[in-house]
Amino acid sequence: MKYAIVIPDGAADRPIDELDGRTPLEAANKPNIDALAAAGKCGTVHNVPQGLPCGSDVAILSVLGYDPTQYYTGRAPLEAAAQGVEIADDEWVFRCNFVTIIDGIMVDHSAGHISTREAAALIDELNALLDEAPVHFYPGVSYRHLMTFAVDCDVTTTPPHDILGDKADAHLPSGRGSDALRDIIDAGRNLLVDHEVNTVRRDLGENPATGIWLWGEGTMPQLPSFAERHGIEGAAITAVDLVRGLARLIGWRTIEVEGATGYVDTNYAGKGAAAVEALEDVDLVFVHVEAPDEAGHNANAADKVRAIEQIDQHIVGPLSERLRREASRGENTGWRMLVLPDHPTPCSIRTHTSDAVPFVLAGERVERVVSGSFCEQTAAAADLHIDRGCELMEYFLTVR
Repeated sequence: MKYAIVIPDGAADRPIDELDGRTPLEAANKPNIDALAAAGKCGTVHNVPQGLPCGSDVAILSVLGYDPTQYYTGRAPLEAAAQGVEIADDEWVFRCNFVTIIDGIMVDHSAGHISTREAAALIDELNALLDEAPVHFYPGVSYRHLMTFAVDCDVTTTPPHDILGDKADAHLPSGRGSDALRDIIDAGRNLLVDHEVNTVRRDLGENPATGIWLWGEGTMPQLPSFAERHGIEGAAITAVDLVRGLARLIGWRTIEVEGATGYVDTNYAGKGAAAVEALEDVDLVFVHVEAPDEAGHNANAADKVRAIEQIDQHIVGPLSERLRREASRGENTGWRMLVLPDHPTPCSIRTHTSDAVPFVLAGERVERVVSGSFCEQTAAAADLHIDRGCELMEYFLTVR
């Protein structure tokens, strides 16, 4: 059996006026996903348990079949695992965003999707500035970076994408150890205010990196391998470190694709081709695409629709064709494919919710339940609703 899972991150949404009252999933032209829905099962699944952050870290942990209430320790540790950052027993690790704060308001959680080259230069200067502090910064991709903190703490932080349009100071870290974190944020602000990188960005009409934002803190989790649990070897394709980190922690290969950006301009075709090729060597390929989520954060419904269409054309289409073709030749015993967002990112609120998301599952021994295109309404009308997202993987692999 060969398996494929495609995650259009944050694709689930609410009806949008500019889409004539439709959601992006309803508005998108997605014949390949709709074909899976016509042949297989649609339903809904809750990937974010009550009381946990409604982000991709928790949601994708569920999709992979791991109960977040048992295994989740924070987002930043997953990204540290992706980068191979060693976390000492007395250290915490934080996600560090470059952000744009103007007149005290969180305007942009990504500093205009600052380039990796610009960000790396700023990270170097932060390390030099805070050389004697118990912290260290690690460069990542674009606005996404890490900071280790060798101080005992028990803090509460807020993701910057959850407070777009709000006063930033109202959401600064709180709790034991938060004073030191606020001092670090202040030092970053003072470094960046007149930095030449920001002078150039302003001249180009781009959002400057006016500060750093620390969140997603945690310690390193211990996850049993996917192969031990299911007897299946997997590979993940993503441009996002938290997904890379989860994949590595459960023993999957990670496959890098040139031009994969984690944004709406990502290399969709490259991801699709890499996924098809990966099925030669592994039992299960997992393709994560961040683009719909970023479009939701930007309140850009048109970009969200286009991202869904690109995922359908360049990833779901080639994967489903390859699975069906090989099965028809008798070269493997069968195939199954699962497509679902990890969580909703409604354009109207520009952040995640913990609502149930639609999914479609098709392939061998999967009988059709309802007909219709793949969308929130079709899934809600089905009779397959999974309350604990971590149970969907077992269902996907064993459904009869």
